[in-house]
Amino acid sequence: MRFLLRPGWVALVVAVIGFAVACYTFLAPWQFGREAQREAQQQAIDAAEATPPVPLAQLSPAGSGVTAALEWRRVSITGVFVPEAQTLVRLRVVDGAPAAEVLTPLRTDDGRMVLIDRGYVATGSGAAVPTIAAPPSGQVTVAARMRVDETDPQARPAVEIGGSRQVWAADSRVVAATTGLALEPGYLTLLPGQPGVLQPVPAVPTAAGSAPFTNFSYALQWLTFGAIAIFALVWFVRLELQQRSGRVRTRSELRAALAGDDEINEPAERP
Repeated sequence: MRFLLRPGWVALVVAVIGFAVACYTFLAPWQFGREAQREAQQQAIDAAEATPPVPLAQLSPAGSGVTAALEWRRVSITGVFVPEAQTLVRLRVVDGAPAAEVLTPLRTDDGRMVLIDRGYVATGSGAAVPTIAAPPSGQVTVAARMRVDETDPQARPAVEIGGSRQVWAADSRVVAATTGLALEPGYLTLLPGQPGVLQPVPAVPTAAGSAPFTNFSYALQWLTFGAIAIFALVWFVRLELQQRSGRVRTRSELRAALAGDDEINEPAERP
């Protein structure tokens, strides 16, 4: 089996083994982890939906905002909307159609500044500025779901389009930097039927592959791919050995070997 020391075979063996190792030590565990993350988020959502809203101050003291431990909890909050600081989240998709998410700060009775996600509005395109119903004026009491800030991987700043302030993620930090308001970390998404709500944002896990068992099936696929790669390597080594021993000489014999036919006739002895 000295042929395995040739550069081409060495490269093939290294590539196949490296791919298989990646499948079993990184790619499959990564997908299993995402499935576990999705399941944990779903459990947190279910627990929060079963609990009535409580006053915001009861869960989050002034200045602390929304933490990961509080995400999805439902709270009630009283204050006044600040429509002049309204901001849109660009490039959302709802039911397969382009949409924008509307963020409007709310000033509470005790002086806190909280970012409120009022929901979605449909847009004609990713850059279009839709017509948005104004939030109610005066004091309102709303029930909302606590969410941690999203993060734009490219850290893009807010932009002005058609006189509308737009951002790339629902991030109170970016809105605060753009509007100059001292917004607390995180934001609150209005529940259906609340004052100022548009098309409510549904409570679904944010992990990729949010459908149950999606990531689990991806993990099984990576495990299968890794096994197939090792099997194929062994098969081609076996075939190479057959060729070198003279058992495979013609194209028809080669096709039979690739098809797994072990009953290859030995070449007839020459007189």
